[in-house]
Amino acid sequence: MHPTLNFAVKAARRAGAIINRASDNLDALTVRHKSLNDLVSEVDRAAEDAIIETLKSVYPDHAILAEESGASGDSEYVWIIDPLDGTTNFLHGFPVYAVSIALAHKGRIQHGVVYDPVHNDLYTASRGSGAFLNDRRLRVSKRDKLIDCLIGTGFPFRVSAEIDAYTAMFKDLTTKTAGIRRPGAAALDLASVAAGRLDGFWEIGLSPWDMAAGTLLISEAGGLVGDLQGESSYMESGSIMAGNPKIFAQLLQVLQPHLTAKMKSGTNRPAAGLR
Repeated sequence: MHPTLNFAVKAARRAGAIINRASDNLDALTVRHKSLNDLVSEVDRAAEDAIIETLKSVYPDHAILAEESGASGDSEYVWIIDPLDGTTNFLHGFPVYAVSIALAHKGRIQHGVVYDPVHNDLYTASRGSGAFLNDRRLRVSKRDKLIDCLIGTGFPFRVSAEIDAYTAMFKDLTTKTAGIRRPGAAALDLASVAAGRLDGFWEIGLSPWDMAAGTLLISEAGGLVGDLQGESSYMESGSIMAGNPKIFAQLLQVLQPHLTAKMKSGTNRPAAGLR
């Protein structure tokens, strides 16, 4: 394992320990709404602080882009952090959430960690070195017919103006696949594509910290990642589609007719300048 990835793993496990301790007494947590359907608790902040402290102790000059504290520093190296992806699940005791950490160099993701503290599952990837779940090498699925595929998604709670277009996508894919799943934590959904548990995934209105580590896992596991037009601007647009190479084009063909002008222009959320 690359030394930099090792430190990211250390940070993720430290955050996971904080999350696991807090999960034993959810009623004691203070929770507030950042926006409609977007919750945050002191656990998110404590986990993020632990991650940043761990990473800064080794890489003090690196910049940070984190969900709760935002952007800080000026460097070619940027740590992209979601301390608790799936906060709403966590706060309801629904055991689907994760820590996501990635390192970008000059806008390109180099290392990624997605840690599932409930099951102690550690997904890791370094560019050019493959993707792993614990010690097992990951490969995307081999299914080649969309009708046989299980596809993951996430509801567009941050971009409600696109709900009609999303609903049309959901309806269309429901009739053309073996099933649709919405677990509620994008980082884990992307990791599931890398692991071959899901054959594909799509969502709109995501932020860089939702996607950064998971997209590297998929590409290193032999899969494809793009926006809803099949291009590479998913980090800027917030709209993402992923799958094994045989399903990617079929998924694209179903989704494209439902794209709105805003989706096509890539204005679902502010640009991040990452890939």
